[in-house]
Amino acid sequence: MTYQINNFTFESQSLHMDNVVNARQMGGYVMADGRKIRDGILLRGGFLQKASDKDILRLTEEFHVAYVFDFRTKGEVEHAPDRMIPGSKYLWLPTIDEKTEKLGEGCLPKEAYRDLESYLLANAHEEHVQNTGRTMYESYVRNEYTQLQYAAFLQKIIDTEDGAFYWHCSQGKDRTGLGAAYLLAALGADRDLILQDFAITNECYQNIVTRLKTEIRNNGGGPEEERVIQTFIGVDVEYFNAALDIIDKEYGGMGSFLTNELCLSFEDIKLLRDRLLE
Repeated sequence: MTYQINNFTFESQSLHMDNVVNARQMGGYVMADGRKIRDGILLRGGFLQKASDKDILRLTEEFHVAYVFDFRTKGEVEHAPDRMIPGSKYLWLPTIDEKTEKLGEGCLPKEAYRDLESYLLANAHEEHVQNTGRTMYESYVRNEYTQLQYAAFLQKIIDTEDGAFYWHCSQGKDRTGLGAAYLLAALGADRDLILQDFAITNECYQNIVTRLKTEIRNNGGGPEEERVIQTFIGVDVEYFNAALDIIDKEYGGMGSFLTNELCLSFEDIKLLRDRLLE
């Protein structure tokens, strides 16, 4: 699937950071009621360990980041802790619970993320890896622990009156993308806009995905192995859309999911929209 949000692209939404991968904003997106997201307030991207001094300065003085939300696992945080942004609060909200991580359900083994490219090139043919890619988003949607972490993410935004918000995982795409999807839904975005924002990640990672798919083919891999590369280096929009379908079929739609699983009241949603839209 290929999506483009009117004239919005990765380049137009990029924060143009020196050393933070996939860092972009959601300002300008138009909701179903005609209002649009305020510029420079909802920021998403990758981890901040390698952020340059200039990156940190911009997040501090240009965007006035009030909260940084880190969706990574304990192992990921220990391996690559964030640089702190002066004046902001840091909240660790691991969206994969330790029990799931230890069982290897819905995620790759933690050692995979120390050199993800090499791991995928060596293991893309494995059924476990392929199945993890297919079911990753579905497992995030259904897991009650994960739901509560995203609920806490949304509640902190509701409770914070001033400043911008930056949320991230490692690559700024899957767990970050789901957080963006829930927030967009709460703000009144339709399904197509949610999918389009999610898909912009593929513009960021296009070159590396193309290179790794070529390497996979040169080593005898086929479509399934290539899809592993697409899923774990870029994003697979069809898999993500299937997870949104689960919300419709099993939870009564996104509105009910936001209210019941993510604990948002009508007043919460109104406050979010009044504060973040214009």
